[in-house]
Amino acid sequence: MSLEFRRKATASARARSLRVAGGALCAVVASALLAGCGQESRDQTGAATSEAAKVVPKQTASPYGSPSGSPSGKTKPTEDQAARKKLLSATKVTFDKAATTAVGAVPGSKLAELDLEGLDDDTDRSTDASASASPSGSASPGGTASPSGTASPSGSPSGSASPSGSPSPSGSGSGPQWVAEVAEEDGTAHTVRIDAVTGKVIETAADTDQDAADKSELADWIAKAKQTPEQAAKVATDKQKGTVTSIGLDTGDNDTLVWAVDVVDADWNKTEFEVNAADGKILQEEKDSD
Repeated sequence: MSLEFRRKATASARARSLRVAGGALCAVVASALLAGCGQESRDQTGAATSEAAKVVPKQTASPYGSPSGSPSGKTKPTEDQAARKKLLSATKVTFDKAATTAVGAVPGSKLAELDLEGLDDDTDRSTDASASASPSGSASPGGTASPSGTASPSGSPSGSASPSGSPSPSGSGSGPQWVAEVAEEDGTAHTVRIDAVTGKVIETAADTDQDAADKSELADWIAKAKQTPEQAAKVATDKQKGTVTSIGLDTGDNDTLVWAVDVVDADWNKTEFEVNAADGKILQEEKDSD
């Protein structure tokens, strides 16, 4: 038998002896201690519960829990969320005011598209795709400027004076800008750039790259859009509370004419809606949480 085994055997024998002796002792005094032990146990349990109740988990308020922060449950906003926050925090002119200003800059026109420049420029719209593919840089069908400004009919992404010679009352406009496309009844498109801080018109330029087919298609879209952009925006924001950052006529599934509306919520997430331009029903909805 090894030394280690003997130690274990000895320890086991001693333990058995102690258990026997302890059991005998408890048998003698059990009746005397029963009531006292029970009372002491209840007192200790009550005291421990009282102390535990005083310990409340420390709640640390997230710096991103408000509309000026990042999404709930996240410690840091994503790159896209941070960009939206920065641009929207600097923007003072709302979508509806910018729309009114754009239409007022070209008498008799109606809004076809309005974007907050520099926000989510990767939006995949048919007009944006046409703009990037066109050698002249004009978007189809109306030659609208893309959100990045690269598709401006004047060819100037900075919003400088256009060939039409309309001056910029507030300079080049280095701050946030709304870029609108408005169309006359015959489909003639104009790009209107608006200072998103002061609300002043920076530039108005007629699209010189439109052909007859472009004008006809844009005029047809405008005529078929029974829902105004303001009505479409309300439908979208009723479904998702937030700020409208982009709206424009587009074609959805089965060539259905829609208002494509982007809404940024309090957590700086963007939701894209397709609202039927005829009856105002939401046809598609997609949330971007990046």
